Amino acid sequence: MSSYGHSKISTMKHIALLAMLAAATISCKDDVTPAQTETTVEYHQTAATQFIETGGSKYAYRVLGTQSDIPLILLSSLGSSMDDWDPAITNGLAQKHKVIIFDNKGVGSSTGKTPNNIADMAKDAVSFIKALGYNKVNLAGFSMGSFVIQQIALTEPTLINKIILTGTGPKGSEGLINLPNLLAATVNLSAEDAFLYFGFTKSTESKNAGKLSYQRIQKRNINRDLPLSSESGTAQLGAVLAWAQPYPNALNELKTITQPTLIVQGENDIPVPQVNAVNMSKNIPKANLVIYPDAGHAAIFQKPDLFVQQASEFLDK
Repeated sequence: MSSYGHSKISTMKHIALLAMLAAATISCKDDVTPAQTETTVEYHQTAATQFIETGGSKYAYRVLGTQSDIPLILLSSLGSSMDDWDPAITNGLAQKHKVIIFDNKGVGSSTGKTPNNIADMAKDAVSFIKALGYNKVNLAGFSMGSFVIQQIALTEPTLINKIILTGTGPKGSEGLINLPNLLAATVNLSAEDAFLYFGFTKSTESKNAGKLSYQRIQKRNINRDLPLSSESGTAQLGAVLAWAQPYPNALNELKTITQPTLIVQGENDIPVPQVNAVNMSKNIPKANLVIYPDAGHAAIFQKPDLFVQQASEFLDK
């Protein structure tokens, strides 16, 4: 990426890979009801990995749930593959909706070369969706995944029914330019501690929720997805840093997004500060903003049951 130079990005390969775990989740506490827990089918742990080829690349994906409605496609964050989603979210959503998780080009178990820009990532995601035969889908993204969804909404608007954006901001997001320093602070931490540092607040409640989420993410122990390569992680980091560059027309572009949009953000999101979600909600015509208190970048995983409830109600409207 031109603003930082390839040499700087190269030195951050290890940091980008740490972000696989650092840029993801949170858990729920008092929002859980016994009935909800007892009846949840754990699709995430058992769903078979499938492959579909398009444009010379094989995309790895899994289908969760048995519903036949408009599918909900989940787009992952920086450094994440299919197994970095918290099962509390994927299983929760799959109780009422067909959920599809996948590895975009070059990520995890998918082949091809990972692009170093969001625009091409969006093109690859669209190719995957169309290869599955869908002409209308719901899209939900976390962090970088939500950047990709914004781009798809601008270039392939007729493909999208509804949008869910989490841990995100528009092009040129305030504060996102500081990402290299945040990632650098995790270099000497364990994978779990990096995960907590990047996605959660310093409160005991938030940290405990993060620890539970980290444990859930490890639950699938059969045919787990492949981790990202250094090449793919570096390309993703370059794409996110490019998205962080100033872009004066960003909010005007968001005004052209006509789909109903749910935006969920943590009150204390450090990588992508809350102000970005507020600005987005004011410029996407049909946007609804929800802020989770005492929650960081991984707010949706701090209260996954609350998020699942709100997301399902949004999709069902």
